[in-house]
Amino acid sequence: MKVARTVIGQGYRWVVEVDLDAFFDRVNHDVLMARVARKVKDKRLLKLIRRYLEARIMADGVRQPTQEGTPQGSPLSPLLSNIMLDDFDQEFWARGHRFVRYADDIRVFVKSKRAAERVLDQGTKVLEKDLKLRVNRQKSTINPANVATLLGFGFYFVKGGVKTRIAPKAFKRMKDRIRELTSRKWSISMADRIQQLNRYIRGWMGYFRLSQTPKKFAALDKWFRRRMRQIRWKEWKLPRTRVANLRRLGIRPDLAYQWGNSSRAYWRVAKSPILHRALPAEYWAGHGLIFFRAAWDRFQTT
Repeated sequence: MKVARTVIGQGYRWVVEVDLDAFFDRVNHDVLMARVARKVKDKRLLKLIRRYLEARIMADGVRQPTQEGTPQGSPLSPLLSNIMLDDFDQEFWARGHRFVRYADDIRVFVKSKRAAERVLDQGTKVLEKDLKLRVNRQKSTINPANVATLLGFGFYFVKGGVKTRIAPKAFKRMKDRIRELTSRKWSISMADRIQQLNRYIRGWMGYFRLSQTPKKFAALDKWFRRRMRQIRWKEWKLPRTRVANLRRLGIRPDLAYQWGNSSRAYWRVAKSPILHRALPAEYWAGHGLIFFRAAWDRFQTT
Protein backbone atom coordinates (compact mmCIF):
# COMPACT_ATOMS: atom_id res chain seq x y z
CA MET A 1 0.00 0.00 0.00
CA LYS A 2 2.85 2.40 0.79
CA VAL A 3 4.50 1.65 -2.55
CA ALA A 4 1.21 2.12 -4.40
CA ARG A 5 0.61 5.45 -2.66
CA THR A 6 4.13 6.64 -3.50
CA VAL A 7 3.82 5.69 -7.18
CA ILE A 8 0.45 7.42 -7.53
CA GLY A 9 1.98 10.51 -5.93
CA GLN A 10 4.66 10.44 -8.63
CA GLY A 11 1.99 10.99 -11.26
CA TYR A 12 1.02 7.42 -12.23
CA ARG A 13 -2.67 8.04 -11.71
CA TRP A 14 -4.21 5.32 -13.87
CA VAL A 15 -4.46 1.87 -12.31
CA VAL A 16 -4.73 -1.43 -14.14
CA GLU A 17 -6.29 -4.23 -12.10
CA VAL A 18 -5.52 -7.63 -13.59
CA ASP A 19 -8.05 -10.20 -12.38
CA LEU A 20 -6.96 -13.83 -12.59
CA ASP A 21 -9.93 -16.14 -13.05
CA ALA A 22 -10.03 -18.66 -10.15
CA PHE A 23 -6.26 -18.43 -9.82
CA PHE A 24 -5.74 -20.98 -7.05
CA ASP A 25 -7.99 -23.45 -8.92
CA ARG A 26 -6.25 -23.10 -12.29
CA VAL A 27 -2.53 -23.23 -11.56
CA ASN A 28 -0.95 -25.66 -14.04
CA HIS A 29 1.06 -28.22 -12.09
CA ASP A 30 3.71 -28.78 -14.78
CA VAL A 31 4.30 -25.07 -15.27
CA LEU A 32 4.49 -24.50 -11.50
CA MET A 33 6.87 -27.41 -10.85
CA ALA A 34 9.17 -26.25 -13.64
CA ARG A 35 9.52 -22.92 -11.84
CA VAL A 36 10.03 -24.51 -8.43
CA ALA A 37 12.75 -26.74 -9.95
CA ARG A 38 14.72 -23.66 -11.04
CA LYS A 39 15.67 -23.03 -7.42
CA VAL A 40 15.04 -26.34 -5.64
CA LYS A 41 17.43 -29.17 -6.53
CA ASP A 42 16.39 -31.66 -3.85
CA LYS A 43 14.40 -34.30 -5.75
CA ARG A 44 12.71 -35.53 -2.57
CA LEU A 45 11.30 -32.07 -1.88
CA LEU A 46 10.16 -31.68 -5.48
CA LYS A 47 8.41 -35.04 -5.29
CA LEU A 48 6.73 -34.07 -2.02
CA ILE A 49 5.41 -30.79 -3.46
CA ARG A 50 4.14 -32.64 -6.53
CA ARG A 51 2.30 -35.16 -4.38
CA TYR A 52 0.88 -32.29 -2.35
CA LEU A 53 -0.45 -30.65 -5.51
CA GLU A 54 -1.93 -33.87 -6.87
CA ALA A 55 -3.51 -35.02 -3.61
CA ARG A 56 -7.06 -36.16 -4.29
CA ILE A 57 -10.08 -34.33 -2.96
CA MET A 58 -13.31 -35.76 -1.55
CA ALA A 59 -16.41 -34.61 -3.44
CA ASP A 60 -19.83 -36.08 -2.56
CA GLY A 61 -18.12 -39.00 -0.88
CA VAL A 62 -15.97 -39.81 -3.93
CA ARG A 63 -12.21 -39.28 -4.14
CA GLN A 64 -11.33 -37.34 -7.26
CA PRO A 65 -7.91 -36.54 -8.76
CA THR A 66 -6.70 -32.94 -9.08
CA GLN A 67 -4.94 -32.04 -12.30
CA GLU A 68 -4.56 -28.30 -11.67
CA GLY A 69 -4.78 -25.77 -8.86
CA THR A 70 -3.37 -25.57 -5.34
CA PRO A 71 -5.26 -26.45 -2.13
CA GLN A 72 -6.91 -23.28 -0.90
CA GLY A 73 -6.48 -22.35 2.74
CA SER A 74 -3.09 -24.03 2.96
CA PRO A 75 -0.12 -21.92 4.11
CA LEU A 76 1.91 -23.27 1.18
CA SER A 77 -0.50 -22.03 -1.52
CA PRO A 78 0.38 -18.30 -1.25
CA LEU A 79 4.08 -19.18 -1.46
CA LEU A 80 3.47 -21.26 -4.57
CA SER A 81 1.47 -18.40 -6.06
CA ASN A 82 4.48 -16.11 -5.65
CA ILE A 83 6.72 -18.66 -7.34
CA MET A 84 4.20 -19.07 -10.15
CA LEU A 85 3.91 -15.34 -10.77
CA ASP A 86 7.60 -14.52 -10.43
CA ASP A 87 7.95 -14.61 -14.22
CA PHE A 88 5.30 -11.92 -14.46
CA ASP A 89 7.20 -9.80 -11.93
CA GLN A 90 10.50 -10.19 -13.77
CA GLU A 91 8.93 -9.37 -17.14
CA PHE A 92 7.21 -6.23 -15.89
CA TRP A 93 10.28 -5.06 -13.97
CA ALA A 94 12.34 -5.50 -17.12
CA ARG A 95 9.88 -3.30 -19.00
CA GLY A 96 10.15 -0.59 -16.36
CA HIS A 97 6.55 -0.77 -15.18
CA ARG A 98 5.43 0.50 -11.78
CA PHE A 99 3.34 -2.21 -10.18
CA VAL A 100 2.56 -4.05 -6.96
CA ARG A 101 1.42 -7.62 -6.45
CA TYR A 102 0.09 -9.42 -3.39
CA ALA A 103 -0.35 -13.12 -4.26
CA ASP A 104 -2.72 -12.94 -7.25
CA ASP A 105 -3.78 -9.29 -6.66
CA ILE A 106 -1.99 -7.29 -9.35
CA ARG A 107 -2.06 -3.51 -9.84
CA VAL A 108 -0.04 -1.67 -12.50
CA PHE A 109 0.28 2.12 -12.41
CA VAL A 110 0.63 4.23 -15.55
CA LYS A 111 0.19 7.89 -16.58
CA SER A 112 -2.62 7.65 -19.14
CA LYS A 113 -5.66 5.60 -20.00
CA ARG A 114 -4.17 4.66 -23.36
CA ALA A 115 -1.04 3.34 -21.66
CA ALA A 116 -3.24 1.40 -19.24
CA GLU A 117 -5.02 -0.36 -22.10
CA ARG A 118 -1.68 -1.30 -23.64
CA VAL A 119 -0.34 -2.61 -20.31
CA LEU A 120 -3.46 -4.72 -19.74
CA ASP A 121 -2.91 -6.39 -23.11
CA GLN A 122 0.76 -7.01 -22.29
CA GLY A 123 -0.02 -8.50 -18.91
CA THR A 124 -2.74 -10.73 -20.34
CA LYS A 125 -0.31 -12.16 -22.92
CA VAL A 126 2.36 -12.92 -20.31
CA LEU A 127 -0.11 -14.58 -17.94
CA GLU A 128 -2.04 -16.61 -20.50
CA LYS A 129 0.68 -17.53 -22.99
CA ASP A 130 3.65 -18.13 -20.69
CA LEU A 131 2.00 -19.16 -17.42
CA LYS A 132 -1.12 -20.88 -18.79
CA LEU A 133 -3.37 -18.87 -16.50
CA ARG A 134 -6.66 -17.25 -17.43
CA VAL A 135 -7.33 -13.52 -17.15
CA ASN A 136 -10.92 -12.54 -16.47
CA ARG A 137 -11.37 -9.73 -18.98
CA GLN A 138 -14.78 -8.76 -17.60
CA LYS A 139 -13.39 -8.19 -14.10
CA SER A 140 -10.02 -6.75 -15.12
CA THR A 141 -10.43 -2.98 -14.94
CA ILE A 142 -8.77 0.33 -15.72
CA ASN A 143 -9.60 3.12 -13.29
CA PRO A 144 -8.34 6.50 -12.12
CA ALA A 145 -6.38 6.17 -8.88
CA ASN A 146 -9.15 7.75 -6.79
CA VAL A 147 -11.53 4.99 -7.94
CA ALA A 148 -9.15 2.02 -7.89
CA THR A 149 -8.88 -0.27 -4.86
CA LEU A 150 -6.20 -2.58 -3.50
CA LEU A 151 -6.64 -5.15 -0.73
CA GLY A 152 -9.66 -3.31 0.67
CA PHE A 153 -8.02 0.14 0.48
CA GLY A 154 -8.63 3.09 -1.80
CA PHE A 155 -6.81 6.36 -2.48
CA TYR A 156 -7.72 10.04 -2.37
CA PHE A 157 -5.90 13.25 -3.21
CA VAL A 158 -5.09 16.15 -0.92
CA LYS A 159 -2.91 19.23 -1.33
CA GLY A 160 0.07 17.42 0.14
CA GLY A 161 -0.23 14.40 -2.17
CA VAL A 162 -1.99 11.03 -1.94
CA LYS A 163 -3.55 9.37 1.09
CA THR A 164 -5.18 6.00 1.71
CA ARG A 165 -8.74 5.32 2.73
CA ILE A 166 -10.91 2.25 3.21
CA ALA A 167 -12.62 1.06 0.04
CA PRO A 168 -16.42 1.52 0.11
CA LYS A 169 -17.15 -2.22 -0.10
CA ALA A 170 -14.81 -2.99 2.80
CA PHE A 171 -16.36 -0.19 4.87
CA LYS A 172 -19.85 -1.50 4.17
CA ARG A 173 -18.86 -5.05 5.18
CA MET A 174 -17.52 -3.70 8.46
CA LYS A 175 -20.73 -1.77 9.21
CA ASP A 176 -22.82 -4.83 8.38
CA ARG A 177 -20.77 -6.86 10.86
CA ILE A 178 -21.15 -4.18 13.54
CA ARG A 179 -24.91 -4.23 12.95
CA GLU A 180 -24.88 -7.99 13.61
CA LEU A 181 -22.84 -7.61 16.79
CA THR A 182 -25.07 -4.77 18.05
CA SER A 183 -28.40 -6.29 17.12
CA ARG A 184 -31.08 -5.75 19.77
CA LYS A 185 -32.45 -9.20 18.96
CA TRP A 186 -29.22 -10.89 20.05
CA SER A 187 -29.69 -11.99 23.67
CA ILE A 188 -26.22 -11.72 25.23
CA SER A 189 -24.80 -9.97 28.26
CA MET A 190 -23.28 -6.54 27.70
CA ALA A 191 -19.90 -7.77 28.96
CA ASP A 192 -19.83 -10.61 26.44
CA ARG A 193 -21.06 -8.32 23.66
CA ILE A 194 -18.30 -5.79 24.38
CA GLN A 195 -15.72 -8.58 24.42
CA GLN A 196 -16.76 -9.74 20.94
CA LEU A 197 -16.95 -6.18 19.62
CA ASN A 198 -13.47 -5.41 20.94
CA ARG A 199 -12.06 -8.54 19.32
CA TYR A 200 -13.54 -7.57 15.96
CA ILE A 201 -12.57 -3.87 16.16
CA ARG A 202 -8.97 -4.66 17.16
CA GLY A 203 -8.54 -7.09 14.28
CA TRP A 204 -10.27 -4.89 11.72
CA MET A 205 -8.39 -1.76 12.71
CA GLY A 206 -5.13 -3.69 12.88
CA TYR A 207 -5.59 -4.49 9.20
CA PHE A 208 -6.79 -1.02 8.18
CA ARG A 209 -4.35 0.95 10.35
CA LEU A 210 -2.78 2.39 7.17
CA SER A 211 -6.00 4.25 6.40
CA GLN A 212 -5.55 8.01 6.78
CA THR A 213 -9.14 9.00 7.61
CA PRO A 214 -9.36 9.85 11.34
CA LYS A 215 -12.43 12.07 10.83
CA LYS A 216 -14.30 9.18 9.23
CA PHE A 217 -13.49 6.97 12.20
CA ALA A 218 -14.74 9.67 14.58
CA ALA A 219 -18.02 9.88 12.62
CA LEU A 220 -18.25 6.08 12.66
CA ASP A 221 -17.91 6.10 16.45
CA LYS A 222 -20.95 8.39 16.78
CA TRP A 223 -23.07 5.87 14.88
CA PHE A 224 -21.53 3.00 16.85
CA ARG A 225 -22.27 4.60 20.22
CA ARG A 226 -25.87 5.24 19.19
CA ARG A 227 -26.29 1.55 18.46
CA MET A 228 -24.85 0.73 21.87
CA ARG A 229 -27.20 3.21 23.58
CA GLN A 230 -30.27 1.62 22.02
CA ILE A 231 -29.13 -1.79 23.27
CA ARG A 232 -28.77 -0.45 26.81
CA TRP A 233 -32.15 1.27 26.57
CA LYS A 234 -33.81 -2.00 25.61
CA GLU A 235 -32.02 -3.84 28.43
CA TRP A 236 -33.56 -1.48 30.98
CA LYS A 237 -37.04 -2.51 29.67
CA LEU A 238 -39.47 -1.25 32.36
CA PRO A 239 -40.18 2.49 32.77
CA ARG A 240 -39.33 2.44 36.47
CA THR A 241 -35.98 0.78 35.71
CA ARG A 242 -35.21 3.39 33.07
CA VAL A 243 -36.13 6.24 35.42
CA ALA A 244 -33.96 4.84 38.22
CA ASN A 245 -30.97 4.28 35.92
CA LEU A 246 -31.23 7.71 34.35
CA ARG A 247 -31.30 9.34 37.80
CA ARG A 248 -28.34 7.22 38.90
CA LEU A 249 -26.43 8.46 35.84
CA GLY A 250 -26.99 12.11 36.74
CA ILE A 251 -30.20 13.03 34.90
CA ARG A 252 -32.61 15.40 36.69
CA PRO A 253 -35.61 13.60 38.27
CA ASP A 254 -38.21 15.33 36.09
CA LEU A 255 -36.33 14.57 32.86
CA ALA A 256 -35.60 11.04 34.00
CA TYR A 257 -39.33 10.49 34.60
CA GLN A 258 -40.28 12.07 31.26
CA TRP A 259 -37.86 10.01 29.18
CA GLY A 260 -38.14 6.86 31.28
CA ASN A 261 -41.86 6.75 30.43
CA SER A 262 -41.39 7.69 26.79
CA SER A 263 -42.98 5.45 24.16
CA ARG A 264 -40.55 6.56 21.43
CA ALA A 265 -38.69 3.91 19.46
CA TYR A 266 -35.29 2.67 20.64
CA TRP A 267 -33.34 4.23 17.77
CA ARG A 268 -34.95 7.62 18.31
CA VAL A 269 -34.36 7.62 22.06
CA ALA A 270 -30.75 6.57 21.44
CA LYS A 271 -30.20 9.91 19.67
CA SER A 272 -31.80 12.02 22.41
CA PRO A 273 -29.72 14.55 24.38
CA ILE A 274 -30.76 12.79 27.58
CA LEU A 275 -29.24 9.47 26.61
CA HIS A 276 -26.19 11.27 25.23
CA ARG A 277 -25.61 12.73 28.68
CA ALA A 278 -26.46 9.54 30.56
CA LEU A 279 -24.37 7.25 28.35
CA PRO A 280 -21.45 9.31 26.97
CA ALA A 281 -18.28 7.93 25.46
CA GLU A 282 -16.69 7.86 28.92
CA TYR A 283 -19.43 5.53 30.15
CA TRP A 284 -18.61 2.96 27.47
CA ALA A 285 -14.88 3.38 27.88
CA GLY A 286 -15.39 2.64 31.56
CA HIS A 287 -16.97 -0.65 30.53
CA GLY A 288 -13.92 -1.46 28.43
CA LEU A 289 -15.42 -0.80 24.98
CA ILE A 290 -12.90 0.11 22.27
CA PHE A 291 -13.80 2.80 19.75
CA PHE A 292 -12.55 2.92 16.17
CA ARG A 293 -10.83 6.30 16.42
CA ALA A 294 -9.07 5.38 19.66
CA ALA A 295 -7.92 2.07 18.16
CA TRP A 296 -6.62 3.90 15.09
CA ASP A 297 -4.77 6.44 17.25
CA ARG A 298 -3.14 3.62 19.21
CA PHE A 299 -1.85 1.95 16.06
CA GLN A 300 -0.35 5.26 14.84
CA THR A 301 1.86 5.45 17.94
CA THR A 302 3.13 1.86 17.81
